[in-house]
Order: sequence, then C-alpha cells, then structure tokens
Amino acid sequence: MPLPDIAWFHEALKRRRYLAGVSGGADSVALLHLLHRHEFRDVVVCHLDHGLRGRASAGDARFVEKLAGSLGYRCESGRAEVRALMKASGRSMETAAREARHGFLGECCRKHRCPRLLLAHHADDQSETILWNLLRGSHGLTGMKGSQVLKMGGRPVECVRPLLGTRREELREWLVAEGLTWREDASNAEPVAARNRLRNEAIPLLAEIARRDVVESLRRAEEASAELREIERWAVQQAAAVDPQGRLHLPRLRTLPEVVQAACIYDFLRTSGVTELSREVLARCLGLMDPAAGPAVNLPGGWAMRRRGGRLLVVRI
Repeated sequence: MPLPDIAWFHEALKRRRYLAGVSGGADSVALLHLLHRHEFRDVVVCHLDHGLRGRASAGDARFVEKLAGSLGYRCESGRAEVRALMKASGRSMETAAREARHGFLGECCRKHRCPRLLLAHHADDQSETILWNLLRGSHGLTGMKGSQVLKMGGRPVECVRPLLGTRREELREWLVAEGLTWREDASNAEPVAARNRLRNEAIPLLAEIARRDVVESLRRAEEASAELREIERWAVQQAAAVDPQGRLHLPRLRTLPEVVQAACIYDFLRTSGVTELSREVLARCLGLMDPAAGPAVNLPGGWAMRRRGGRLLVVRI
C-alpha cells in the first residue's frame, strides 16, 4: 500500500546532515526507511535505551543499530537509568524519560555539529497532544508543530516532524506491504502513562460516542485555534504594550480590553521563555493588574512575574 505523498521528503535539502530519533517502533522505522528511499545520505540515527524494559530495551538498541548499518547510516546509542532519575528528582516517569532523552539528543547534536533533528510524530500523536494539552488547561487548542526550535541539553535544536500529517495505520500498512519489520513496545498498551490511556482508552471511546474520526476532528479544531492565534498575535502587535526596555507597560495594558491584556501577557511570557502556560497561570498574572494585589506570582519552570514601577517583568526565582 503506497503512502500519501509527503511534501517534506521532496522539498528538504538532501545534502544536509540530519539527526533522526529512532526508537525501533513502527513510526520511527518508517521515517528511517523513507529517508533512505528519498536518498537522504547524511543521517545519524540516535537511539536512547531508557533502561525500563530489561532485555527488550537492549533488543531495541541492537535492532536500531543493525537497521542503521543496513541503510548505511551512522548510529549513536545511549542508555539512561530513568527509574533512578525519577527517584533522584521526584519527577514522573514520562518527565524523567523526556529529560534524559533531550539531554542525549542535545549531546548528539553537539557531537555531530547538527542542529536538526527529525522526529516520527504522526497525526495520531498530534491528536493525543492536543487532547492532553486541553485537559491540562492550555491556552487554546495547541499541538506539535511541523518544525519548531526546542531546547535540548541546553542547546537550541530544530525539531522537524515530516510525518505529522500521516496516520499511524497508514505507516504500519506501508511497512507491512513493503515487508519491513519493527519492534513492538509492549508497555505502550499498559495503562500506566497518561499518553497510553489517551491513545488506548479515551480517543477510541470518544470516537465511539461521536461516531466519527476524532483524530481528524481534533486536527481541524487545532487548525481553527491556530487561525485565532494569528488574530491574537496581530492584536498584540497593535496593542504595543512592551516598553523600550522590554517590559510590559501597565498603564498601557489597563487601557485594553481584558482579552487583549491576557493575549499580551501570554505573548510576553512565551517570548520570555516561560513554558507550560495555562489559563490558570494567565489568570494569576492578570491579577497583577490590580495595584492592591501582591507584587508577584510564581510561574512554571522557576520563573516569576513581578509588578515593579508600573511595569510587569519576568525574573528567575
């Protein structure tokens, strides 16, 4: 079964070096084979063993190394003890694994002098991200971007997701039709992580209730939300609430409608490097508009927003 044409593989510069995050699962294996078939030659395969599944994890690493070699690609393998990291940091398994993965990938970028990382997230992953962000109180419906710069291991990395418009089943059907193998991670079916429960329980149930393709519905809703964010960004530019010193000007903010005040604060926090912005965080920051309120609110990631001399600014705690 042929895959729908994916424009990125035709438009991207094939002479460039790319890193590719490959777990050994169907999605990343499909990405790697597609890169090879479209004649991308300078690819470094990056695989991190999270140390969570014993022999199965070691088998994944061997599979990825063998696959990379068969395609003529270099391979960087690493190992992290995620359970130990969880215990030391008090973070969840998902967070500890993500931080370990980002640290490893950032180091691969440094070693190979390559700021570009290809990831195999697809349309079904996108729907899970949109739903999860919504449940966490995100500012609008937000998902992953086809290309975005993220900090990994303390360095900026351009993360590119060529498969973001492709469905999971399309990728698997293509692999089967081509006689290509991959590794199944049995833990993906276990209800231990929020992502797994969204994938295996929530989204199928919503599809059954709605009697429609929820993945497609969430995709369209996210696109509509993105259009509204464009309008919001235009309103922020028109508001011109940031002073020449890069602080939010309170007297100017107070002349604006509350919805534009919130948009200005959201944009200011985002461009200041604050992440995990929810409506609850925005509501607390809006409270700083009241001169009788406390002068500061804590923000995610060790930041705070402070009111000082008629201005709002973001500082490290």
